Amino acid sequence: MNYSGGVDGMAVIKELKTMGELAMVQDIEQQIWEQVPVPLHQTYTAVKNGGIMLGAFEEGDIVGFGYGFAGFKDGKTFLCSHMLAIRPAHRSRKIGEQLKWRQREIALEKGYDLIRWTFDPLETRNAYLNLTKLNGICNTYIENCYGEMKDGINKGLPSDRFEVDWHLDSAHVRERDMRIPGDAVPLNAVGENGSGLPVYTEGEVGDLDAPAYTLAVPKEFQQLKADDPGLALDWRMKTREKFGSLFTAGYSAVHLQPYEFHAEYVFVKTGDLRLE
Repeated sequence: MNYSGGVDGMAVIKELKTMGELAMVQDIEQQIWEQVPVPLHQTYTAVKNGGIMLGAFEEGDIVGFGYGFAGFKDGKTFLCSHMLAIRPAHRSRKIGEQLKWRQREIALEKGYDLIRWTFDPLETRNAYLNLTKLNGICNTYIENCYGEMKDGINKGLPSDRFEVDWHLDSAHVRERDMRIPGDAVPLNAVGENGSGLPVYTEGEVGDLDAPAYTLAVPKEFQQLKADDPGLALDWRMKTREKFGSLFTAGYSAVHLQPYEFHAEYVFVKTGDLRLE
């Protein structure tokens, strides 16, 4: 298999199917999560039974991967996209986006019309890719989804997650023309404490019945965790409450707008989305 020859500076995306090919991702797993990688017998069995493993290559070297396996819930079959990782030196080059769009193509070929995955809603890099770039949506919040996690990225806080639905063949995804209401109501703001760190500032909002809302979050959450773990936990708990209230009221997170030091989620009524 040829792993070189990308076009216009883009990575080469290849589907990985053999034991030898699948073994190439394990070093990236260890680098990113600082834990034992998924056993090869598991990933090999998954890709033989409806799963997808993709590798991203630059100059012949693997620099990222995406892994998903078949899922089933409430009578619905979907692809559960479990892992996506890019080596640190190769980030901010749209490799994650390339992996996801290729994953969509292959999933459609296999007969899926939905891909589902989770991510930490306070990790804005992931949110920007999942919602703004891919037009995924989220209306499910899972508190402490994986319990206490020990890896380098997740340790120290409850593992709360957004569950993303990517409706692969919907107008919302195909046309990628999400119109953000100009009069979205802010639910909060990001202030600054005496150490220059971001603090949650409550907004004055009544019943949740507006066409759209925004919720602001810190832009660099890992740095905040390192600087002040207690403040990071405060952000986790306060945003947990707001996210849950919005989803219960029938809204979906559809967009993340980044700014210099913070980012804003945009929520609209789920019924207004073109998910057919």
